[in-house]
Amino acid sequence: MAKAKKRQSPAAQGGVRKVVLAYSGGLDTSVILKWLQDVYDCEVVTFTADIGQGGEVAPARKKARMLGVREIFIEDLREEFVRDFVFPMFRANAIYEGEYLLGTSIARPLIAKHLVEIARRTGADAISHGATGKGNDQVRFELGAYALMPDVKIIAPWREWDLTSRERLLRYADHHGIPVDFKKQGSKKRGGGAPYSMDANLLHISYEGGILEDPDYEPEESMWRITVSPEKAPGRAEHVELAYERGDIVAVNGRRMTPAKVLEKLNAIGGRHGIGRLDMVENRYVGMKSRGCYETPGGTIMLKAHRAMESITLDREVLALKDDLMPRYARLIYNGYWFSPERRLLQSLIDQSQATVNGTVRLKLYKGTAIVVGRASPTDSLFDPAIATFEEDAGAYNQADAAGFIRLNALRLRIAANLRRRGRR
Repeated sequence: MAKAKKRQSPAAQGGVRKVVLAYSGGLDTSVILKWLQDVYDCEVVTFTADIGQGGEVAPARKKARMLGVREIFIEDLREEFVRDFVFPMFRANAIYEGEYLLGTSIARPLIAKHLVEIARRTGADAISHGATGKGNDQVRFELGAYALMPDVKIIAPWREWDLTSRERLLRYADHHGIPVDFKKQGSKKRGGGAPYSMDANLLHISYEGGILEDPDYEPEESMWRITVSPEKAPGRAEHVELAYERGDIVAVNGRRMTPAKVLEKLNAIGGRHGIGRLDMVENRYVGMKSRGCYETPGGTIMLKAHRAMESITLDREVLALKDDLMPRYARLIYNGYWFSPERRLLQSLIDQSQATVNGTVRLKLYKGTAIVVGRASPTDSLFDPAIATFEEDAGAYNQADAAGFIRLNALRLRIAANLRRRGRR
């Protein structure tokens, strides 16, 4: 039988009376709920965010009520998630370490924001989360909460208790009569048990831990949930057209949609063509390397299309500046600094650049690839066919001007070469 390590009385700890728990209804947070009640002797308020993770949201209310929770908040945040977090991030073309589309990272500040709002609404003096002491999410939740509620108390059970394994959690749940749905099939090669940990939202699904902790282990095809393998994708390509206004997608194949509906549609289209799988080893903010597998079909299409839209509507140096700033912007999101002044400053610059990112992009999707095949902007295109043509341009561009341009740009190179020739360097 797993027991929680006893602590001092709540009064001796500063009087935690009520805590808002980020509650999924899964094993970890169900155990945390009971642990908070027993160890802190406080009232627990649960908050479950529906950000497109799937069918686990509805049972959370029933389970929380069974565990004695009186104030239960379940909020549909899918539109807010895509409109106010995902879309602004994609205006920056943000990717972490060259590959990761930040699907988990961008969801955490939204959850932190609502944890704080519910804490204020219910008069709670603390919040709690189920992130471990080894990962990035503890940083993201807590930096977000402190930025919005500077004096909030944060309880992170994984940094306090002695329930340090899934087996101990299961024994604790069994002892306290906590129903848990933890029956994932294990790898046939590695025996039973949960083969990996999953996190899902409308932007992606991530897989890590368990058998994936061996970076040389290739996961079974059955792991992937929302994309087919490229080998089994349709043998005929599919075209998709995306309409942009101020850097955001507003229509798919001519049909106007809300932000969440856009992402849902692109997930479905991309998923059936095997687009958006990623297997990478990344550097966590806390210092260690971690192997993660990701499915981001809609996001992969969005990134490709947005860069194509910008290619004809943004000035060369504006594009270059955005590309210079993007890695820093992506690190800010990955490391949990969404509500920081520097991220807000970068966002204002990025958003200003998007005023002219209007038009349409066409892509061809085929067996794991998304290829841009057309882009047009009737109002904001900087592409001038009369100047770019290899044919007669009727004097639009004087090719003789290039000689002086090249000679001036070569001046520093020529000076250095002359010095070397005289043996001075």
